[in-house]
Amino acid sequence: MPYDPSKVKATSADPTPASRTPATGQTGQTGSNSRRIPEATVARLPVYQRILEELLRSGTTTVSSEVLASGARVNAAKVRKDLSLLGSFGTRGAGYDAAFLIDQIDRQLGLDRVWPVVIAGIGNLGRALARSHGFAARNFNVAALLDTDPAIIGEVVDGVVVRHPDDLLELAAQVPLAIGVITTPASVAQRAADTMVGAGVRSILNFAPQVLEVPPDVLLRYVDLSIELQVMSFYQSHLEEPAGVGHMPVIRSVGVTSNPTG
Repeated sequence: MPYDPSKVKATSADPTPASRTPATGQTGQTGSNSRRIPEATVARLPVYQRILEELLRSGTTTVSSEVLASGARVNAAKVRKDLSLLGSFGTRGAGYDAAFLIDQIDRQLGLDRVWPVVIAGIGNLGRALARSHGFAARNFNVAALLDTDPAIIGEVVDGVVVRHPDDLLELAAQVPLAIGVITTPASVAQRAADTMVGAGVRSILNFAPQVLEVPPDVLLRYVDLSIELQVMSFYQSHLEEPAGVGHMPVIRSVGVTSNPTG
């Protein structure tokens, strides 16, 4: 049964239990770079974070691995294994301090710093992303907007002026850009990616239905909503078959990296 924050008893917790490691730029006993965190675990960390934030808003300050597992629809052992990769700060029998754990997940996900973002393709999706308050809440600062349509260039979207892609090098010289988001038509998506890479962008999130080529040192992830709908269609069509799937799985990842690490 999914967790319900309103039914979790609010408890207090010692803000500095002995089992925690002080925040010194590294996370817990493992250190931020001493142990590789699997991609599947990285994908679950934001899910845990969202559950923790909901619990904290409801007044719950300490949370068990069982509660996190219920909300994330995984088993408690997996939650404990995932969190152990961040360090040793849980207290046996008492659980995790929710606020502290959020801070540790933020640190591990790199959300303790601001990431300048450039969006290419200022159509409906690009505008929606540019105006997303969720970006700013997670320290993703939309610093540049690009489009080739003369009717769109010069518009101001949520305080940012839309510029031509030819201006990106100049913009990147003023604000080094970390992440690029592509929402262009498929036919120009590769060109947008090349422009971003040339300006120093080393992480790209591609919404365009187009396979892209990028250098091996660039992280590339895809978000293709039509593919996600096809996956959902499979489970929906097989759900009621006698030998079908029996239940709907939780499939949270909507992208694949171009240079997976195993």
